[in-house]
Amino acid sequence: MACGTAVLASNGGALPGVVSDAGVLFDPTSISDLSDKMGRLLEDEAGRRELAERGLRRAAGFTWQAAAQATLRVYRSVIEKGY
Repeated sequence: MACGTAVLASNGGALPGVVSDAGVLFDPTSISDLSDKMGRLLEDEAGRRELAERGLRRAAGFTWQAAAQATLRVYRSVIEKGY
């Protein structure tokens, strides 16, 4: 995503949350689903450009600053609850 390329990713694990609407998700247990979605991406130049733009915007949110702030929120929450 950060390179400005359309993303095709598995719909398993954490990937759907990372990709969101900035990519196309496929069922990793289905070769036909992967093949179908890959084929559609290859044939749809405008769709690839749109996904690339969405991906750049989505990837911009994944910064060290954002990760540090999220971690700090967790630490503060734990401290406030007295764990």
